[in-house]
Amino acid sequence: MNRLWSLPWLMFASAALAQPSIVDTLELGHSIVMVTTDLPGGSNGRGSGVVISPEYVATNCHVIANSLGVNVAKFRDGYQPIGLKANWKRDVCLLKFDPLPFKPIPMRDSKTLHYEEEVFSLSFPAAAPVPQMSYGAIKGMYPFDGGLIVRSNASFYMGSSGGALFDQQYNLIGLTTFKSPGQQAFYYSLPVEWIKELMDSPDITSMKTQDVPFWALPLEQRPYFMQVVIPYQNGDWLALQSIAKKWLQQEPKSADAWYFLGLADEGLQQLAQAEQDFKQAYALNQQDYDAMLALSRVAFVQKDVSTLEQLQAAISAIDQAQGERVSQQIAQLKAGGV
Repeated sequence: MNRLWSLPWLMFASAALAQPSIVDTLELGHSIVMVTTDLPGGSNGRGSGVVISPEYVATNCHVIANSLGVNVAKFRDGYQPIGLKANWKRDVCLLKFDPLPFKPIPMRDSKTLHYEEEVFSLSFPAAAPVPQMSYGAIKGMYPFDGGLIVRSNASFYMGSSGGALFDQQYNLIGLTTFKSPGQQAFYYSLPVEWIKELMDSPDITSMKTQDVPFWALPLEQRPYFMQVVIPYQNGDWLALQSIAKKWLQQEPKSADAWYFLGLADEGLQQLAQAEQDFKQAYALNQQDYDAMLALSRVAFVQKDVSTLEQLQAAISAIDQAQGERVSQQIAQLKAGGV
């Protein structure tokens, strides 16, 4: 019998920490700044930024691109940058200052992160006067251009671009950058490796650019992890199946590509194939709760008691109520129920 998970995943789940409160993060919030810009036509733009050294604030380039001027604000005080480093296509910019009176945030590389690890974000959505928090967990990590794009369900909104995604030890693990459309949005953050690499690049003298961030390219030019979202949200299973198969041709060991192919096959009522897809996804990534649930869902319909029994403990370690549901399904199948 094939084993679908290993004990380290159960140990990881049991070691999860409680999410911090607003009070817990008051000091941390001192290092999250509002970025304001002067735009052509006399209007203003707003975003967020993170103090990552005494002299540098990291933000998204699309916050400041082609603006006439930029400054950061904290506690009603404004600070003018004296230099700029930019990677417009990656959408990471560093604003340089005379040393700022704020504590820099430590950074943690994306390669050390785990699926379902609890995270929280801090940023200035909708020009909020103080940083706003949002809680969630890591739901996806996608290799791209030397780092891992992090998808979480810690929501953020307009004004949050350039904000901070944190782990439970208050390390910066990403810049909150872009989201998919729709009510069930996917939220993406850029890896801190890109910030570190940019530190070694030369300053530039202009905020003018014609480069487009990778995530804002025409849909067919975006990474496959982005292309699958709209067909998934719309229930366009044939389109999702086609994109997932192309993704697998490019990354045959991508657990997420197998997962989305499984969702497409499930939607097309190709349940035996969907179960195999989900098993492949779970074999490649034993920390993916969404894959666990999808596999348990299809295994129940397929009356696959063995797979449900292997999944039950791992699901219970994350959500006891869902684990009990799987236990009831196992009992129902063993009793000869439908």
